[in-house]
Amino acid sequence: MTDSPFPANEYSSDVHVLQSDDKTIILVGTAHISQESVDLVKSVIEQEQPDCVCLELDDQRYQALSQKKQWQSLDLKIIIKNKQLSTLLVSLLMASYQKRLGGTLGVKPGAELLAAAETANQYQIPISLCDRDVRITLRRAWKSTSFLKKGYLLSSLLVSLFDKEEITEEKLAELKQKDVLSELMDEMGETLPDLKRVLIDERDIFLIEKIKTSPGKRIVAVVGAGHVAGMKKQIHVDNRDQISEISKIPPVSKGFKLLGWAIPLLIIGSIMVIGMQKGVSDAGANVLFWILANGIPAAIGALLAFAHPLTTIGAFASAPLTSLTPVIGAGYVTAFIQVMTRPPVVKEFESAGDDIATLKGWWKNKLLRVFLVFLLTGLGSAIGTWVGGYEIFKNLVG
Repeated sequence: MTDSPFPANEYSSDVHVLQSDDKTIILVGTAHISQESVDLVKSVIEQEQPDCVCLELDDQRYQALSQKKQWQSLDLKIIIKNKQLSTLLVSLLMASYQKRLGGTLGVKPGAELLAAAETANQYQIPISLCDRDVRITLRRAWKSTSFLKKGYLLSSLLVSLFDKEEITEEKLAELKQKDVLSELMDEMGETLPDLKRVLIDERDIFLIEKIKTSPGKRIVAVVGAGHVAGMKKQIHVDNRDQISEISKIPPVSKGFKLLGWAIPLLIIGSIMVIGMQKGVSDAGANVLFWILANGIPAAIGALLAFAHPLTTIGAFASAPLTSLTPVIGAGYVTAFIQVMTRPPVVKEFESAGDDIATLKGWWKNKLLRVFLVFLLTGLGSAIGTWVGGYEIFKNLVG
């Protein structure tokens, strides 16, 4: 397989023509916030009239771009039940970052992908959605990142949101050479190699394999410019056997599961030993300390998030119990209560991308307040676990 000396490269340096067996792939690298990219994909599709147009989209992202009412189908209760609040938050943070940059250029993020789909439909050209399911990508990314680096990722995204620095002409020119996700990866440098592997490298493989198996012999593929180099390398490799593996959400390691159960078992065991050695009253005092040490910080977290009163009560009641099991955390319990007592409305889902970039917006928007409840009560419960555990172990050996 070799690059084909095809005149499509006359469009611009963002158009690359590859040959895969009997299939010609016209690869268009775009910036997801560039009007030039919108014009380019329209021009290429109109002129080439390919057999198929491949897009760097999965079905969920395609529906989100093409349907204005996509938020109405999002069920927060199911997301909480499936423990996907963290991945939804990261998705919103990234989308908001794209939207902020796109607003500077007057272009909606993903406009060139939507334009490619609309142009293909106009000429009755089949569309192939070639990206990995965004939910799998985000969950693989989250699971591949250590606890400390999760914090670094979230803080980096938050800093990028609140950064009001004007984007210079030089910066705009640079953005045209790569997509926004690659820009984020560059800003993080080599600190998060596992995250880059999942978000970029795995998707390079997934995209090119899906494109190679799309119908037709002449294909126009529209992808973020940050994927082009990796995809050109991978087109010469048969990675079909990797697709199944990189489409799975990795299970929690056995070591992590054992650690998750070891801590609560040690705490419960310590209280039982205290009861046998020092009496029931001392054991009862330690149980009471555990309840207060977990319940009070979790409830304070709910109060700081301006949670519903029932959510605050739920935080105090659930934290001492959830801290003794790795199955569910206090943050998920309180987020569920908050959704039930103060459910976000559709307009708050739609405005979350703007509200997330302001401190006031986190408390004003009911959807973002659910995330605040999730994060702050979870943090309070974690603090309580360490404080309560330390006190119990101290009493055991003291």
